[in-house]
Amino acid sequence: MSAARGARESDAAIAQPFACRAFPRRSAGVLLHPTALPGFGPVGSLGAEARRFVDIIASAGFSWWQVCPLGPTGYGDSPYQALSVFAGNPYLLDLADLGARKLLTSEEIATLRRGNDQRTDYGRLWNELRPILQTAARRGALILKQNAAFQRFREKQSSWLEAWCRFAALREANGFTAPDKWTIDTAPAGLIAEAEVLQFLFAEQWNALREYSHGKGVQFFGDEPIYVSADGCDAKTRPELFQLDAAGRPLAVAGVPPDYFAADGQLWGNPLYAWERHAADGYAWWKARVHHDLELFDAIRIDHFRGIHDYWSVPAGAPNAREGQWCDGPGLAFTNAMGGLPLVAEDLGLLSPGVNVLRKASGLPGMSVLQFGFGGPPEDNPHFPTNITADRVVYTGTHDNDTVVGWYAQASTEERARVEAVFGMMETPHITLAEAALGSPGIAAFIPVQDLLGLGAEARFNTPGNPQGNWGWRMSELQLTTLAATAGAWKQRLKAAQRLSA
Repeated sequence: MSAARGARESDAAIAQPFACRAFPRRSAGVLLHPTALPGFGPVGSLGAEARRFVDIIASAGFSWWQVCPLGPTGYGDSPYQALSVFAGNPYLLDLADLGARKLLTSEEIATLRRGNDQRTDYGRLWNELRPILQTAARRGALILKQNAAFQRFREKQSSWLEAWCRFAALREANGFTAPDKWTIDTAPAGLIAEAEVLQFLFAEQWNALREYSHGKGVQFFGDEPIYVSADGCDAKTRPELFQLDAAGRPLAVAGVPPDYFAADGQLWGNPLYAWERHAADGYAWWKARVHHDLELFDAIRIDHFRGIHDYWSVPAGAPNAREGQWCDGPGLAFTNAMGGLPLVAEDLGLLSPGVNVLRKASGLPGMSVLQFGFGGPPEDNPHFPTNITADRVVYTGTHDNDTVVGWYAQASTEERARVEAVFGMMETPHITLAEAALGSPGIAAFIPVQDLLGLGAEARFNTPGNPQGNWGWRMSELQLTTLAATAGAWKQRLKAAQRLSA
């Protein structure tokens, strides 16, 4: 597709707006996972800094906050390898709220004061925060016994809560080893009760934050990883839904073939779905999962949407993802079963032609990432600025990309030439690409907070295919203050972009 043709199609898309269930009107948001918020303890929380962040992005004119998955993380700390697709991550709990509930003392909270580094301290999460949260949970199990809100939560969430709390208790009783190594099969009642309390507290705090955000005109955009953790609760408690052997071990695992991010492909290691079993009951487990997330978020991104059309199956035990093969996914039967929900298809990476057909037939917007728009000729590249259409959610970059400043510093001569042919010389590339995203015909635009701040490669959140050093970047108090100071300028840029695209 030529740039001129793309521009004509973009103009036509503006004239005939895309009917989007996730974003009923054109809007803009900011991407930041809560672990990266500044604050008192060793990790960001759902407390005061989260509310301050809402205030700032609302004052800058943004109406969405996008987060990564909120599930409890295990080894590797990845929110995309959560131990449950239903449970929340207790590490995000606001310690001040736990103090106000008389579950922690001020002295206990003081031991968790944040250090001077600019990263989330996952070692301290495990060695210091986890025991303190257990202390709060033990006290909560006594205090909340007769609490009406706690009992309502247990009843409403019983479809997943009982299984998760038993799993969490067994995992702890077995020394946090993988389920296939467990020797204890009776879950201690005390540990089950503590897990229930932590999930109740997470729900209470998240609901309070979401209510606060809605009051400021900010909605939440969540992320639904397509796969579950091989060592998590979902595969352990519902093995019939996955391609597992009699011992519960994966027969084949998920990944993607060699691509932009990794020469050997990405070997994710997640168990694959037994899609015929899901189809047999009308995708009931998936429906429950998505509807549960819509209690947390106002719209959801289906991560790796390609896997609904066709998925890369790698034999268990393969050293990398090169040895896989494509297999048919459930396709339109799956998206029809979701029943017109506010979903977005993450359709990045290597795609077969049928993925776009499925996405459009499902009525879902896809994604365009401006950093991907200049790596080759612009023809038929949905990420090239003048090829972006109204059925797209547009990003400067995602949690998997380098920051714009970091990307542009490492761009090849050819990439820079293509960028400059569109934008000219970029003195502030993060602002230029942000304005391009905000002014695009896309139904929504999202900017990582690192790009709002103009940070370099040191602030990259994740590098796909690299198992080390990810998920650690964390905003400083000074950077949050800087963001507040520049909110007015971003509001003017957003208004200007909206006028240009109207």
